[in-house]
Amino acid sequence: MSIHFGSSFKTSDFIVDTLQGWWFELTPQQQAETVLLQLKVDNGPESSGVRTQFLKRMVEFSDQIGKPIQLLYYPPYHSKYNPIERCWGILEQHWNGTQLRDVNTMLNWAQSMTLEGIHPIIKLNQQIYSKGISLLKTAMREVERRLERNPELPKWDILIRPAHG
Repeated sequence: MSIHFGSSFKTSDFIVDTLQGWWFELTPQQQAETVLLQLKVDNGPESSGVRTQFLKRMVEFSDQIGKPIQLLYYPPYHSKYNPIERCWGILEQHWNGTQLRDVNTMLNWAQSMTLEGIHPIIKLNQQIYSKGISLLKTAMREVERRLERNPELPKWDILIRPAHG
């Protein structure tokens, strides 16, 4: 388990950069054994199934790694089923009102928590991200062509296949 913090804005680019970092830390064997990346997404504004920059970056990521990516979105008001929400709840209880005066204090407290007896790997991304990046409609049409939306759940289940793979 790892928890990634940013020192800038939580954006689509931050999310995909974090995923790329995770992927390239896997061993070549782990990468080869991976048939599909299935991501359970909270449908927040940075990663929703209509967020142009997020979907563009996910298509690029799928092409980069040569693996299909399935985005499964939690419907509104269903955060109790999302594992990351449970992790944040445990972290908030662990902090228990501690004043997080600086980044090192926050990171040390996060490192000292446990989830199912395991301490997380803590990472800090210090890159500066810009908010509000979006694609023009013409560019988004190209991205949309790459998305396979489940006909029964088009807002909640999106499959992205790599261009060559």
